Amino acid sequence: METGAVYIELNDRLAVPKGNADRQNYYPYSVMSEVSMLTYPVQTRSRLAHTVFALLNPIPFGLFVAALIFDAIYACNANVFWVKSAAWLNMIGLIFAIIPRLINLVHVWMPARRSSRVEKLDFWLNLVAIITAIVNAFVHSRDAYGVMPEGVWLSAVTVALIAIGLIVSALQQATTPGGRHE
Repeated sequence: METGAVYIELNDRLAVPKGNADRQNYYPYSVMSEVSMLTYPVQTRSRLAHTVFALLNPIPFGLFVAALIFDAIYACNANVFWVKSAAWLNMIGLIFAIIPRLINLVHVWMPARRSSRVEKLDFWLNLVAIITAIVNAFVHSRDAYGVMPEGVWLSAVTVALIAIGLIVSALQQATTPGGRHE
């Protein structure tokens, strides 16, 4: 094998020199032997950041779902307890959403590592969901019945956006070889 040749992966662990017009007559080399010879620094998320993100990322979703449930209960029975509890759940969800979004911001938008379109889509969906939750917090600051029906709709949009982001990320992880999110 020539020194300094640039190789590309075809499929099923085969590699040929880039630009070779006669690919069928070229003897395939194992990609694993080529990969071990090439050393490129790979930037990944730190283990601490990954752990904190994995620990805190589901919490806001659960709190926003609970706020949606409490808003729906208030819409049915008009007991002020439920709408005030939904307002508290929404605010606590926003507080817990800060740290995972900052970690995700650095992970997705720092130039050291190229992010996939799915990671960027997940970031934007979560950002729009947080903006919706902030608007929902202002709506919940009104008098009890003044919250309806905007409170339910904003809670539902917040939950739907985060759920879509989680589903898209899960589908990407399921189709990624190894299935691990770095």
